[in-house]
Amino acid sequence: MNTKGFTENTDNIETPNDINVSEKPLNPNKISSGRVDINVLKSKLEAQRGKELRKNILIFSFCILLLGSIGIFLSL
Repeated sequence: MNTKGFTENTDNIETPNDINVSEKPLNPNKISSGRVDINVLKSKLEAQRGKELRKNILIFSFCILLLGSIGIFLSL
């Protein structure tokens, strides 16, 4: 019976010498100008306000409906 140890199972693993390729960004063509379009910001703000308005109207109508149903229940 022949037993082998870990010392006989050596593999030489070499790392690549081309380090510059791995340090490059994924999208080198993306250039940021630092400017923001005011119309895009206004449209996003208007959409957010519209969502909040719909939510507030829904909550307000639910409260009015709840108060009306409680009033009808208590009057009977």
